[in-house]
Amino acid sequence: MVEEVRAAFRNRPHLVDVAPGFVKMAVLSPSDRPEEIWLMTYWTDRQSYVNWHGSHLYRSSHAGIPKGLKLIGAETEIRQLDVVCT
Repeated sequence: MVEEVRAAFRNRPHLVDVAPGFVKMAVLSPSDRPEEIWLMTYWTDRQSYVNWHGSHLYRSSHAGIPKGLKLIGAETEIRQLDVVCT
């Protein structure tokens, strides 16, 4: 379902774009593992992300996920990174 998932991200509803504290999002795929999709979101602070993740808009933003897509729980990870420099 690689192409369906990529298309879903390209055609996403952009609901997160107006979330308080949201800065930007990058959707990446490793060249050597194109079946993987990495989603990186940038926020001004952790609480803004937590608020977004628990919101109805977060749930609505996932309505375009292709039916039948199975996430591999053991490989799904949410990590917080601190910016050292830009």
